[in-house]
Amino acid sequence: MIAADRFIYKICSAELWAEAEHRGQFTGAEIDLQDGYIHFSTTGQVKETAAKHFAGQSGLVLVCVATDRLELVWEPSRGGALFPHLYGALAMDAVVWVRPLPLLDDTGFDWPALE
Repeated sequence: MIAADRFIYKICSAELWAEAEHRGQFTGAEIDLQDGYIHFSTTGQVKETAAKHFAGQSGLVLVCVATDRLELVWEPSRGGALFPHLYGALAMDAVVWVRPLPLLDDTGFDWPALE
């Protein structure tokens, strides 16, 4: 774990997250299932992740997760930056909060305060 990152974030559809809450765990979005791990972003990475992978999408939520409750693997991705990956399901007890991520326009979101 990278010591400064106490919280990480997952962006997904509100519908997918509601299903995860009903099941009691989040097993990932389609890309996570294809890659074999759940993709997360740090506070410094999440806005770029949103712009790159979720531009123009509505009906999203932002999930804040405590890193001390997970066994993460930090692996290089965009530009060699280390991104947190979870090889397994995300238990709901690691979730700090879930907030809507409303779309403002085709590329921007109305961001809640990040931890």
